[in-house]
Amino acid sequence: MATTTATITLASADIADNALSIPNTMTMTTAGTTTGLAETTGLARIKMESTTLTDLITVANVSGFTAAKSAKVYIKNTGTATDKYAIIGIGDSSGTPTTIGRLYGGDWMLFPWDGNSGEDVTIDMSDATATIIEYMVFFE
Repeated sequence: MATTTATITLASADIADNALSIPNTMTMTTAGTTTGLAETTGLARIKMESTTLTDLITVANVSGFTAAKSAKVYIKNTGTATDKYAIIGIGDSSGTPTTIGRLYGGDWMLFPWDGNSGEDVTIDMSDATATIIEYMVFFE
């Protein structure tokens, strides 16, 4: 049985009156069980050099992924520019996806993905500067 754990610590010495530290851990499990997610797409990287809205992850292209499966998506903007960003969305690049956030240089995200909805994960860059985006899907 696979066990995949995500850990994050949010810390700041000056965001509040006192020092702040919020650690949290999540074990990624299959839907409705305590069994760990056992599949992954593997870590992939793509060089983005365009401001064209693109499907980054499509349900059809995640080998072994089928409807009604639980999934988590990791995406990171490996760039260092703090004024350039990737716009991450849910939907289809031929339509108008719903934006879920911007990843500036060095930013990353981990979110649950309902591939059962048929909605893809899209990306659009703020400008055409060559930027490496890494991503991975964990699923059952």
